[in-house]
Amino acid sequence: MSNPDNIASARAHSNIAFIKYWGNRDHKLRLPANSSLSMNLADLHTRTTVEWSHTLRADSLTINGAPAGDIPLARVRGHLEALRRRLNTDLHAHVESRNNFPVGTGIASSASAFAALTLAAVAAYGAKFEERELSALARLGSGSAARSIPAGFVEWRAGDNHESSYAETFAHSNHWDLIDVIAIVSRRHKRVGSSAGHRTADTSALQRARVESAAGRLRDVKTAIEARDFERFARIVEEDSNLMHAVMMTSKPPLFYWQPLSLAIMDSVRRMREQETLQVCYTLDAGPNVHCICLAADAPAVAARLRAISPEIDIMQSGVGGGARVIPLMGA
Repeated sequence: MSNPDNIASARAHSNIAFIKYWGNRDHKLRLPANSSLSMNLADLHTRTTVEWSHTLRADSLTINGAPAGDIPLARVRGHLEALRRRLNTDLHAHVESRNNFPVGTGIASSASAFAALTLAAVAAYGAKFEERELSALARLGSGSAARSIPAGFVEWRAGDNHESSYAETFAHSNHWDLIDVIAIVSRRHKRVGSSAGHRTADTSALQRARVESAAGRLRDVKTAIEARDFERFARIVEEDSNLMHAVMMTSKPPLFYWQPLSLAIMDSVRRMREQETLQVCYTLDAGPNVHCICLAADAPAVAARLRAISPEIDIMQSGVGGGARVIPLMGA
């Protein structure tokens, strides 16, 4: 161990996928059924501190200042075990994690959490890995965490083994001034998490068609982003989101993340674009909250329209964010 303090903090951003990750070819390695593409969210992040200890007999975890429950603790311990194998150590760690946005509601909290955990654990041990390897390691904890290691607009290559399944920057954060106006329908932790949903994806008769057509959508959305062609971008992003949720709804057992208010927002977003010429489209991850992606100039109007739908809607906003990075220690 080359870090004499054995402790480090890291911050990673949540991300929103434009081409979705849903279903695995290998559940243990979290090798995805298809490549995906996302945008990091500058204002939504997880800050994690890891301290490797010569005295701890088991890993410990606090989330937002409280001891973690059995399920998140087990996931973090499992990921630390993978990191221990890579670092060639038998030390245990104390982990402190804090989020500035709701957890378990379809805003990719596991992506930022496991990206920050991976980087902090490696830095606390005094190791230095290339971004590609950090992304692959983060994937072992949560698939979408691979995308929260690089900066900006990020493509996660599906690969065919651990080393070849990683994410990299496709376009930098200043390439296109997009804003994610998130309509928060519910802050309640979802009953069925993404990890469980990935395991049932193949029970849907629609999953094969979704996966086989994903490469074409990814190619098209990259072209739209390169050209800053919002009309083309919006069509592809909404289609991909709808396809993923169609797979969820037709899996066995079915997963219904949309709520009536989610549907009302989706309908309103389409009308904003078609009738008011606002440059906005929707996408939903595994949860009821609706990500309304728009040009920065249209963000105030989009937020105002969303608030007018229902007083139950809370709004969070973020532009395009950077990659995961080591930061000063909490309280330092």
